[in-house]
Amino acid sequence: MTDIANRYKQNPILSPKDLKPSNENMIIECLLNPGAFEFNGKKGLLIRVAERTIQKEGVLSVPVYDDYGKVKILNFNLNDSKLDTSDARVINYDGIDYLTTISHLRLVFSDDGVSFCESEEFPPIFGEDEYESYGIEDCRVSKINDTYYLTYTMVSPNGVGVGLRTTKDWKNFEKGGMIFSPHNKDCAIFEEKINKKFYALHRPSSPELGGNYIWLAESKDGIHWGNHKCLAKTREGKFDSKRLGAGAAPIKTEKGWLEIYHGATEANRYCLGAILLSLEDPYKVIARSEKPIMVPTAEYEKKGFFGEVIFTNGHIVNGDEIQMYYGAADEFVGLATFSIKEILKTLEQ
Repeated sequence: MTDIANRYKQNPILSPKDLKPSNENMIIECLLNPGAFEFNGKKGLLIRVAERTIQKEGVLSVPVYDDYGKVKILNFNLNDSKLDTSDARVINYDGIDYLTTISHLRLVFSDDGVSFCESEEFPPIFGEDEYESYGIEDCRVSKINDTYYLTYTMVSPNGVGVGLRTTKDWKNFEKGGMIFSPHNKDCAIFEEKINKKFYALHRPSSPELGGNYIWLAESKDGIHWGNHKCLAKTREGKFDSKRLGAGAAPIKTEKGWLEIYHGATEANRYCLGAILLSLEDPYKVIARSEKPIMVPTAEYEKKGFFGEVIFTNGHIVNGDEIQMYYGAADEFVGLATFSIKEILKTLEQ
């Protein structure tokens, strides 16, 4: 398989040990899939931090968020016949599913794009209502004019949908609510309006009919979306045979809108590919990767909380170079660079 990514030699650049838990009752299990942006001359990441509760003998504890973004610990007796612990990721008690970990978003900044640190000036972002009670995950960041649009996965007993928050200073946020209802995720808003409309990639899922495909929608206000059309489906025998989803905001090039996406096989091996969309009509697909442009090869990509995974929803573009931040093995954050021209060349082939 092809792999044209240039990995940073000191990868991973962030590991669970590099950040502190959100409170004394929690342990950081994983760092995953950061959104990326530039702000006040610095490079920023919005990292998904997955935490679990400290367990006590004879009891299974799971975390949830209340309406104010505070963690509430639920304790279940391991001997209770209503408790099903057969899945390490999701338990069930009396017919209700609970996640064994819960995610929030953590802001870190860097001068060089490699060494990142937190600042008390920019607090973490937590789930805050009944539709975010099981956490918020995998945030994409798109900047249009002076506003940052944060699209992220909202998780609750009601399902998985796409939430929106906007900010101009990373301290004050305006909530747009759920903009794509369950089951939906992997939403990336274009960083430029086309014909005076917002455009966004998203991924509704249908386990019975259809599949996990990339769709495109448009909006007049960035909140209410319509004219949904399917852009790309899974392909039997290829690196995206089971599911695929958008990465970060599409990159505008002279050839079209370049979107780096993740594709997974039935064995849950996640690689990256690319799709090229028409500049004037993004519903038109010009080209798509036949082979992945990045595959799990490094040790930290092959072994971790969930191995054989490369997943990105954050990058910073400087000329021809894409500085891509990605989740590796569902545990670490890595850095790799790509040449836009080189990716486009693979699509021409």
